[in-house]
Amino acid sequence: MALALPWTLVFVAKSGFERISGLILAALGIFSSLWIAFNQSMLADQYGYIENDFQIFVAISLLVVVLEMARRAIGWPLPLVAIVALAYGLFGQYIPGEFGYPGLPLQSFLGTLTISEGGIWGKLTGISVSIVAIFVIFGAVLNAGEAGQGFMNVAAVAAGRLKGGAAKVSVISSALFGSISGSASANVASTGAITLPAMTKLGYPKSLAAAVEAVASSGGQIMPPLMGAGAFVMVELTGVPYTGIMAAAFLPALLFFTAVWVGINAFSARYDLKGLPADQRPAASDVMITSGFFLVPFSVLLWGMFIGGYTPQYAACMAIIAGAVLLLLDGRLTFDRQRTCARLEQTCLNAGKQVSMIAAIILCASIIIGILGITGLGIKITSLILSGSGGQLWPALLLTALACLILGMEVPTTAAYVISVSIAGPALINLGLEPLQAHLFVFWFALLSTITPPVCGAVFIAAGMVEENWLKVAVSAMALGLGLYLIPLGMIANPELIKLSSNPVGAIFATVKVGFALSLVSYGVIAPKPALVRIGLVLAGLGLMFLPLEF
Repeated sequence: MALALPWTLVFVAKSGFERISGLILAALGIFSSLWIAFNQSMLADQYGYIENDFQIFVAISLLVVVLEMARRAIGWPLPLVAIVALAYGLFGQYIPGEFGYPGLPLQSFLGTLTISEGGIWGKLTGISVSIVAIFVIFGAVLNAGEAGQGFMNVAAVAAGRLKGGAAKVSVISSALFGSISGSASANVASTGAITLPAMTKLGYPKSLAAAVEAVASSGGQIMPPLMGAGAFVMVELTGVPYTGIMAAAFLPALLFFTAVWVGINAFSARYDLKGLPADQRPAASDVMITSGFFLVPFSVLLWGMFIGGYTPQYAACMAIIAGAVLLLLDGRLTFDRQRTCARLEQTCLNAGKQVSMIAAIILCASIIIGILGITGLGIKITSLILSGSGGQLWPALLLTALACLILGMEVPTTAAYVISVSIAGPALINLGLEPLQAHLFVFWFALLSTITPPVCGAVFIAAGMVEENWLKVAVSAMALGLGLYLIPLGMIANPELIKLSSNPVGAIFATVKVGFALSLVSYGVIAPKPALVRIGLVLAGLGLMFLPLEF
């Protein structure tokens, strides 16, 4: 927290007032953080109970600084949720009925949140420090070099000549880039800068071009290995190793991009979607060279985790070193000292910004999670979901999906996932889901808001880049991104889909079944066929997806 505070409060200040107030808050937060660190042994003996006024001052300072840190990093919504949670923790004893709670002494309440591991120094903060930050640095190293161009070149060669090729290049490149960026917005801004002009120049409707980029970029957040910070949080909350999370997430992510691919083919029946001209496709030699800039670090990462038997952190550190060495060269394999220094500077700055933003999200979310545990509110909401669904799984899933959509409209995906799974996860597990199944379901639905109105961040960015009405883009994006709505439900109806590591044959069978069903639904929704044919395709696809077949 002490290291992240200057980034969120000082370095990105937009006015003199923000800078001065940021300096004061950062100094206060750094002092409080370091005081906690240096007095860890003494505070551990207090068992979460604050003993004097000075400690109360430190506790309140930490909470205020965390709230302001999150507000400046991501806006008001998440801090407001945290403020409401704090108000409930302080005054919940005055609420009548089952949603009230007996209350705690102020010293115990503040102490649990700030000097013990029940609040801002909890599991989420630990996992963000020990794993998430390392992988963010890995992504920053790759982004600073030629890896992005390597993604584009591979995508252009693989799909450029196909019908709808420019859109399919966007899908492949966004899947590859998103697998390291873990951010839909960053994905749109980076790959979209190349793919959107290419599509519009070839005559693609602007709304479709922006929708393709928004959907494909959102899918990058569910594509291993990085999957945003959510995957690493999932490791801590489920106890499943990171390699297990990657294996479980891979086939559903593949299905998502398959559905997008089929949707582009269906749109090709409506519009004349051309492939990339030959002069815009890279030479084979360029592809061979630039692909090495991401294949080498990726290979080191995967070898370290799956063959070398190292921890994800250690494997990522080896991959960072490999990627940093490649920053010395460009696509022509030439070395330039000034360019290399600029790349290293860009790596450090981008990594600092991204790690500090994740820190702001995680610390603020940890306040909410801590209060859910202190007050028992999480258990009460779980009981409400169970009673509201009548003890039935599918109504509970739909209630959870609605909560994820609403929460995701206002807070980043990782925060929406953490809060939603803390509230609804126990209810879904009580109704028979395996923990990993419940967590992946919530994680996917936390992404809905990237393409679903009224708040659809990826759509807004893509629409702005092509100067098109965002609502038109959102309609096309929801049609193309049907997999984001259906695949989480498919994971529940076909549990083998996420068991690639334990039952590969069953997982592949489930993937083929769900993939064919998704293709029918996607083609039925988009293709210009008679209404009865389209309805029949959609119903057949949905029936096949939820038909209980096992291999």
